[in-house]
Amino acid sequence: MVFRRNDSPYGQGNNSSALGGGLMRLSAPLIIGLLFAGFSYFKYCTTKTYNEHLGIYQHVSLTPDQEIAMGLQSVPAMIQEYGGLDPDQRSQSIVKEVGQNLVNKSVASKTPYSYDFHLLADPQTVNAFALPGGQVFITRALFDQLKNKDQLAGVLGHEIGHVIGRHSGERMEKDGLLQGLAGAAGVALGDYGAAQMAQQVAMLIGLKYGRDQELQSDDLGIRFMIDAGYQPEQMIDVMKILKQASGGQSRDEFSSSHPDPDNRKEKIIESIQKYRTGSTSPKQ
Repeated sequence: MVFRRNDSPYGQGNNSSALGGGLMRLSAPLIIGLLFAGFSYFKYCTTKTYNEHLGIYQHVSLTPDQEIAMGLQSVPAMIQEYGGLDPDQRSQSIVKEVGQNLVNKSVASKTPYSYDFHLLADPQTVNAFALPGGQVFITRALFDQLKNKDQLAGVLGHEIGHVIGRHSGERMEKDGLLQGLAGAAGVALGDYGAAQMAQQVAMLIGLKYGRDQELQSDDLGIRFMIDAGYQPEQMIDVMKILKQASGGQSRDEFSSSHPDPDNRKEKIIESIQKYRTGSTSPKQ
């Protein structure tokens, strides 16, 4: 029997093999992308640890010792970035006094962190922040707008909340997951533009996550204020100060990545009522 070229079963087999190879080549980026995404998600899930001081599970791989070391290593750079430590020793003492009072009379005293409080000399940038492990900072620009120790306690209590909440470690893990998934999407689609879009989506998701952390820190700050004998209602006035600062010439970094101060006030009032009535018993 004579086979025509197009009728040859061997020819059909070769054509099928070529087609299959083409599909495999086309699907290779998708397979790699899925593997990359799976690895990123697996890595994120396996970092789940229990925060005994808050009674919650968190995705954090850093140990407390690593957090402390990371924070201490970053202190000199932070001080330099904000113009050095403020030379006013009386103001420095007030910051340290209020900060340590909050720590000593709250659950913070039972954590493994080494807390210290610093007043930075920067007179323009309204800001307060905490490094992993317990190093807390407030700028002169924000300090000068606070009217009493209760308001200062509100700001510092919020930052202590970030430390106990292990928010830096959480954010590092979350960002790692989001960037990994965004990179996997770019590989799978084989499209640089799509990869950029995925990165932007990841940033938006990460911002929302950061705002949730801020609300948790507000809640913890209120709890610490009440434990230490400060008036938590003063934190509402701090929100007014931040709102005014964000509309002026000074750059309000303290609230730039935070929820709107007006929205935070509502949550703060809820926290005051919660801890004042004892409906939620703080873990000690």
